[in-house]
Amino acid sequence: MKNYLVLVVVILLFACKDSNKQANNISGVQENISGPEVKLYTFDGGTVIVNTLGLFAQDSTYKGQSKEFADAFYVIQHPKGNLMWDAGLPESLVGLPEPYTSPDGAFTVSRKDSVLNQLKEIGMTPEDFQYISLSHTHFDHSGHANTFKDATWLVQKDEYDFVTGKEVKEKNPEMYNAIRDLKQIKKIKGDFDVFGDGTVVLKYMPGHTPGHQVLFLDLKEHGPLLLSGDLYHFYENREYKRIPIFNYDVVQTGKSMKEFEAFAREKGAKVYLQHQKEDFKKMPKAPQYLN
Repeated sequence: MKNYLVLVVVILLFACKDSNKQANNISGVQENISGPEVKLYTFDGGTVIVNTLGLFAQDSTYKGQSKEFADAFYVIQHPKGNLMWDAGLPESLVGLPEPYTSPDGAFTVSRKDSVLNQLKEIGMTPEDFQYISLSHTHFDHSGHANTFKDATWLVQKDEYDFVTGKEVKEKNPEMYNAIRDLKQIKKIKGDFDVFGDGTVVLKYMPGHTPGHQVLFLDLKEHGPLLLSGDLYHFYENREYKRIPIFNYDVVQTGKSMKEFEAFAREKGAKVYLQHQKEDFKKMPKAPQYLN
């Protein structure tokens, strides 16, 4: 009888240890799955009316057509810091009585509000940002970049060399001036994991410009997603892999498109086209945009 009782006690002790071990394992798994809480907010960086949509294909597919583009910028909040992704249209457009049309008539652009006013919706100021990164340095993605002069600019070396080069400074000085005040610079080559945990990754996808990049996010609430930069401007160009005539390198753009789609499949990521109005409406917004 005594031996029987000893055996029962031993069994119960092992059962308790195993139960505690399982509980600890479950807790560890949950902690690992949840990962850092990364938040994304989408803001309105203006509107682009493309009066000459034919510029966005190598053939005559869009000849005589026009289209309205969204022009978003994004705030990514991470426990280790905050990132501004893209910077909308120039803030000199804010307050103009009428939209501005480019001298060649190809684009009509407008912007309703500044970055400072919009950041107030989430209780932030430019001083709260450790990083700023642009998909590329065209005027509709660098509008308020200089406001973040105290942040570190994460930029592909090829893009930096392009926008600070002699040709751009002489022929398109406004493109250079849009980033001129950014003095804290981290030049990168290829993909870059911003916070070192795989949740916020700059993906090198050149072609539209020499150092064009897209942004991969792994969000706790929304799952993995990709912000396209200007790899694709709208749905049809993604579906048919059409490339604008003003891209820096057409062949490289096609290669980047293939790599982008393969990566999206690998990660099971939702793709959001930054200039597509419908995608802008789907993205997580600050409270004022949720009503």
